[in-house]
Amino acid sequence: MSVAIVISQPGGPDVLKAIEIALSEPGPDDVQIQHEVIGVNFVDIYFRSGLYPLPSSPAVPGFEGGGRVIAVGENVRAFTRGDRVAYTGNPMGAYTERRNIPASRLIKIPEGITIRTAGSTMLRGLTAHMLLHKVRNVKAGDWLLVHSAAGGLGQIVTRWATLKGARVIGTTGSVAKMKIAQAAGAAEVLLHTDAAWAESVREIADGRGVHLAIDGIGGPMLAATLGVVRPFGTVASLGQAAGPVPPVRVEELGFARSIALMRPSSMAYADDAELYRQGASDLMAALQNGLENPIGADYSLMEAAKAHADLEAGRTTGSVILTV
Repeated sequence: MSVAIVISQPGGPDVLKAIEIALSEPGPDDVQIQHEVIGVNFVDIYFRSGLYPLPSSPAVPGFEGGGRVIAVGENVRAFTRGDRVAYTGNPMGAYTERRNIPASRLIKIPEGITIRTAGSTMLRGLTAHMLLHKVRNVKAGDWLLVHSAAGGLGQIVTRWATLKGARVIGTTGSVAKMKIAQAAGAAEVLLHTDAAWAESVREIADGRGVHLAIDGIGGPMLAATLGVVRPFGTVASLGQAAGPVPPVRVEELGFARSIALMRPSSMAYADDAELYRQGASDLMAALQNGLENPIGADYSLMEAAKAHADLEAGRTTGSVILTV
């Protein structure tokens, strides 16, 4: 038996309930792992709240974790009992002590990186890789705008972009969080509650605007963000913590602006085998070479509801994890 957190119907954090589930032996191409750390991400909240439909009922949420291999299927050759592994992406089901998962989903954790670090970095790290290498191949000297720069994704994007020689303008919702964004390497940090933030971004970025703007806030923020990107730059909209994103007319992107708008999916990136392997390899190399991903909040598996409530209310910074 394994303790798991399940969702039987959409709702608030209180719909997350702990149950015991029977765990079968891993299938021929699967691996069974014992979790040490499980990542808590906004995508989990979207499924719990009903914004995204549950794949089954009840469903075990979660798309990210790390731990040790405790059993392997008969066709598995790449992993053995005791291996330290991490993963992100489909299938859903991370909020549990132990789980069976396709071997193709697992990444071996290199020496020098802890399970705690790898298991809490895969989803945001792969998302950062997507933004900085696929959405735009960020180069030294580029200007980036990163909204929610003190959050888990904001910090790792800022740190990785800075390692690549780019310059980051971060925004936060409070003065206290400004210091966190600065510590992550942001060259400038602004309050996105300040009515003049967009004008300030354009002025800081050579008076022309940024090359890449990353908006994980959603709601009305995207419309304002479109105005701070220089011609032939890109806006990446990848979250809606503040609510659904209103429709955007094609005319708002050009001709005068000549900018691109993308809605990149972290799950689609993780589910592409080639992109996943390359992104995970680059991420592990970056972690070995100094990329940091601070954990801002640590809860036990049984405190999953509290973790969701705190993340949803903006009471956390950095990565949010459950430990087993």
